[in-house]
Amino acid sequence: MLASYDWGLIWTHRGEFLDGLATALEVSAVAIVISVFVGLLLALARMSRPPLSWAAAVYINVFRGVPALVSVIWVYFGWSLLLGINFSVFQAGVIALVLLYGAFISEIYRAALEAIPRGQREAGLAVGMQPIRVFVQVVLPQATKIAIPNIGSMFIGMVKDTSTFTVIGLLEVVRVTQNLNSTTFQPFVLYTAAAGLYVVVAFALDFLFRAIERTLATPPSGSLARAAHRRRQQRVDAVVKRVEAISGAR
Repeated sequence: MLASYDWGLIWTHRGEFLDGLATALEVSAVAIVISVFVGLLLALARMSRPPLSWAAAVYINVFRGVPALVSVIWVYFGWSLLLGINFSVFQAGVIALVLLYGAFISEIYRAALEAIPRGQREAGLAVGMQPIRVFVQVVLPQATKIAIPNIGSMFIGMVKDTSTFTVIGLLEVVRVTQNLNSTTFQPFVLYTAAAGLYVVVAFALDFLFRAIERTLATPPSGSLARAAHRRRQQRVDAVVKRVEAISGAR
């Protein structure tokens, strides 16, 4: 039975698989950046007074319940007819992910913002800082540290949800697998390869965000933090040598 499986197809078509993975990562990367911004705005709206908080709550609860497949079909076909705009499959994929994950990330940020002690805001105001400066320089960085692990999980979810965008023709991993299967008739081999790619990406992204989390921790730890420390130390050493050289010339 195993002889009927042509595992060599994975290596033969590695280029197509990697291109599909690159497309999925590109859509997800653009979407996560926009989703973090949208999620932060929604979190602030949710924490404000009615009716703004009510509107934000309705949006969040609605889009947390919408599947990615329904969202992308709604955007690609529904919005195109309603607004008269022909979205590309890439644009539709990004918009669909932002609509969904902006709602999830807003709750992540809301919890992170509420975890920051109110005394820190009051201390910032007491020393003469403007409210917006207190938020940007004191509250937001700490909230982002708290939110980073969950944002990483959201990014992994985005990459996996691009698999549903095959319905609009986005040439990501699953679409590539379907196209190859239509000519090779090796579904087990090809879909095993696709599953393996998603697992590898999930591990890689988890490692990346854990490294970012350790770097932002107090005190920083991990390889990224050590690399950043070495870079800062090299700059300091270069400045010291330059000052010593100037002093010696005098």
